[in-house]
Amino acid sequence: MLGYVIRRLAMAVVILFASSYLVYVLAANAGDPLEDLRTSRDPNREQLIAARTQALDLNTPPPLRYFLWLRGAIGCLAPFAASCDLGNSLSGLAVTSSLQRAMGQTILLVTGATILSIVIGIALGIVSALRQYSVMDYGITFMAFLFFSLPVFWVAVLLKEFGAIRFNDFLADPTFSLFTVIFIGIVVGLALYGAAYGDPRKRVMLAAGGGLLTMILLWGVSATGWLSAPFLGIPGILIIGGLISIGLTYLSAGFRNKRALYAGLTAVLVAAVMYFPIQGFLNEISWPQIFLLALVTILVGLGIGWLFGGYDRAQSMRVAAMSAFFSGGIILIDRFMQSWPDYVSHARIRGRPIATVGSATPGFNEGFWLSGIDTMTHLILPTAALMLIALAGYSRYSRASMLEIMNMDYIRTARAKGVSERSVVMKHAFRNALIPLATLIAFDIGGLIGGAVITENVFAFTGMGQLFIQALGRVDLNPIMGVFLITGILAMVFNLVADLLYSVLDPRVRVKA
Repeated sequence: MLGYVIRRLAMAVVILFASSYLVYVLAANAGDPLEDLRTSRDPNREQLIAARTQALDLNTPPPLRYFLWLRGAIGCLAPFAASCDLGNSLSGLAVTSSLQRAMGQTILLVTGATILSIVIGIALGIVSALRQYSVMDYGITFMAFLFFSLPVFWVAVLLKEFGAIRFNDFLADPTFSLFTVIFIGIVVGLALYGAAYGDPRKRVMLAAGGGLLTMILLWGVSATGWLSAPFLGIPGILIIGGLISIGLTYLSAGFRNKRALYAGLTAVLVAAVMYFPIQGFLNEISWPQIFLLALVTILVGLGIGWLFGGYDRAQSMRVAAMSAFFSGGIILIDRFMQSWPDYVSHARIRGRPIATVGSATPGFNEGFWLSGIDTMTHLILPTAALMLIALAGYSRYSRASMLEIMNMDYIRTARAKGVSERSVVMKHAFRNALIPLATLIAFDIGGLIGGAVITENVFAFTGMGQLFIQALGRVDLNPIMGVFLITGILAMVFNLVADLLYSVLDPRVRVKA
């Protein structure tokens, strides 16, 4: 394994060197970086041209100038290097500073969209495969192809209109009409009926119960004005956390393992008990402290699972740890909700919280919770735009992979032996269905870090994609090469990660030097 990784890294260095040289020479010959100064009417034009020529070594031929750039770039790649110098842009700004800001914006933009599109897309694909040729399958297929074919800028414009402008208008009086409540309840019931499988009577009962519960929740939200002052509290932790724990138990262990279920529910109960004691600590907190708190929460869940034990202690520990983690997340969401009224009524927000441009409200710095809400409201629309486009591909790939696996001989053998359908799907089929997706996911993550250029442009995000396009238009070589260096390294790293994931997901695959 180690020899294989070393060999792949050595090959990556050679490929990165050759490709960066080619990109540098091609970009350098794509235009004139002094064009804006040559057409300028400033009286000191000649002095500015001479200064820029000297600062960027423009008198040196591009094939040789590349090695001057490479000398500074090696400092960025070498471990524990004392300096990282990627040069300056045409405007005189350090490229490393520009890249840091752009990477921060891009990571904020694509991280949530990538995770959501992978999770939701794979889940929809599996449901579609298990309900092949059903109304649910046709519906998911139609929506997947619809979003896959739509241009992202048009989706972004629609989200601005209906997800921001009209939704902000709705928040002025957040009430649902009777027709809306009934219509949404019926849609949810039909979706549950189509997604469920098994005894028709149970499917009808699930659909009816889910639709009725949706109507009750919407009526309660409308009647109490919950959207104006949202909260979850202990009832929310117990209900939502309990449902999550039951779902995790079913997917991970099955209801036969009662101890795993009891461990998960106990973890939820502990989170509910800690709701009030932890509020004082949450008033003054930072992201590193939240990360440490999440680790403690997972460790507590593991301890609860270990104490419950059972015939498979690992299952109990896994269910309890995940239940504790999600219950802690519910407490965090509740704390953000407590600050929502203050954010909406803030003078800079003026009752319109869902933003359409930018990554934050300019000059808005009102503490951890209000600033956190501000960042999230600016990320909602671009994240949704990227997610809707990306999850279509994941759902199609996961559906095709799952259908292929479900028709394998070992799946038929497992069913013939009387293995439960949950075990067939989760233990035998799901893991193997992920193997073809490993490469797709790894390449998509590496590519997205390069920036979602169109989405960044529509929502005024100054990320990696925007930085690259602007530098390319000005023939600004140093920012171009800085973006290329980062995206090239990430693409190769995630390519290696995909190969290693193959050996983890499929024991038959082994990587050797």
